[in-house]
Amino acid sequence: MTTTTADSTGTPAPAYGDKVIAVETAGSDPIPDAERHGSPLQLLWTWASPNIEFATVYIGVISVLFFGLGFWQATAAILLGAALGALTQGVLSLDGPRFGVPQMVISRLSFGHRGNLLPSGVNALLAGVGWFAVNSLSAAFALNTLTGLRPLPSLLLVVVAEIAIGFIGHNFVHVFERYAFPALALIFLLAGVWTVKDGHLGGGGAGGGLGGFLLAFSTAWGYTAGWNPYATDYSRYLPRTANRLRTVLYPALGLFVSVAIVAVIGAASATIAAPADASPTAAFTGHLPGWLGDLTLIAIILGAVSANALNVYSSAISLTSLGLKLPAWLGRSVLVVLSGVVGTAAAWASLSDAGSAYEAFLLVIAYWVAPWLGVVLVERLLRARTDDQELSARLTDRSFTNWPGVAALLVGVAVSVPLFSNQEKYVGWVPEHYPSFGDVTPLVGFALSAGLYAVLRAVSRRKGQPASA
Repeated sequence: MTTTTADSTGTPAPAYGDKVIAVETAGSDPIPDAERHGSPLQLLWTWASPNIEFATVYIGVISVLFFGLGFWQATAAILLGAALGALTQGVLSLDGPRFGVPQMVISRLSFGHRGNLLPSGVNALLAGVGWFAVNSLSAAFALNTLTGLRPLPSLLLVVVAEIAIGFIGHNFVHVFERYAFPALALIFLLAGVWTVKDGHLGGGGAGGGLGGFLLAFSTAWGYTAGWNPYATDYSRYLPRTANRLRTVLYPALGLFVSVAIVAVIGAASATIAAPADASPTAAFTGHLPGWLGDLTLIAIILGAVSANALNVYSSAISLTSLGLKLPAWLGRSVLVVLSGVVGTAAAWASLSDAGSAYEAFLLVIAYWVAPWLGVVLVERLLRARTDDQELSARLTDRSFTNWPGVAALLVGVAVSVPLFSNQEKYVGWVPEHYPSFGDVTPLVGFALSAGLYAVLRAVSRRKGQPASA
């Protein structure tokens, strides 16, 4: 945890404050007021830069090539999914200035201290291993295409940069995203204009229909809402007096605009024929003139580093949010390194089949995020009038439990996945018998967990056994 000293007047002086080249020592404990700094505007580029990258491009690519949609159908599904995921990102970001703790700590209000071990652990695993591997692969392939360096050395070069940024910490992450943003935006917009010009946007899809639309929607929503469990990780240093409207608006706007534009560019690129043996990044840049293709490959590398700086940082923060008694040397910065090493190993293992692994991963993300989000949003609504001091006390009270949240999350996953999952290796009962349903697992999981939590919480209170015992 960051410590503070007192100046000559006795007022606490920040030890970390707004220093950029300083290793952050804070973990999951509340950020003291003396350490609070910044403005909501920084959340705009912090959530825009990580999505101006190839992982976002691939949402549009698979919507057309794998889900069978035409360009305009894919665009509609992408816009709808991105909008919903970005809206909740903005709402959740409000709790950063309010409580000064990471999102996975605030999640204790919904699941209790012990019950929250499950979502915190899952988030740490998916951020530090899953997402870290996916984005590192796209950067490695781009570096391989650009320089001819073999994929494995390319991968190792990329992950060193990603881990270094996360290791330094919160302030450096924000500054890195700020300076990466204009370069990424300009290059991807140029590539997008060229791609739309060369694309066959009016061509019909391959018969994806409603099922393909729901698959594309779930993918876009899952990708965008996949950032929701990180929301307050990057707003928790803001002053308590930060403007509430801007704290909602800037992260939502940065996330929506970046995901929507880049994924739509990906959908347009999928209407352009590419060599069958081309790597995913080479296929995306193959139609561009040489100079722009090289710039786009550089932007893909930079975008992946931008995304993984957040992934590896939030993975470590989620691990600290588990509330385990770790040795003093095993702090946030060391956890960043450990998380990055495991993520690198996962990326290495996926080098030979990156495309298929990513398609499955995008959908699986939504399978757990949607039920978690359903519970969290209902709890947030129900505690709207609860005093902040009382809520803050629950966050640090190891005896605090909330069994309805855990039950609703588990039931949401246990029902939605077996019945509605539509994966290459597993098809649930509903899409097996009614293929037109596509994959509505996230929608069912969200609605079921949210509704069940509201009922269980009300029943618990009526019986005189408050969920928040």
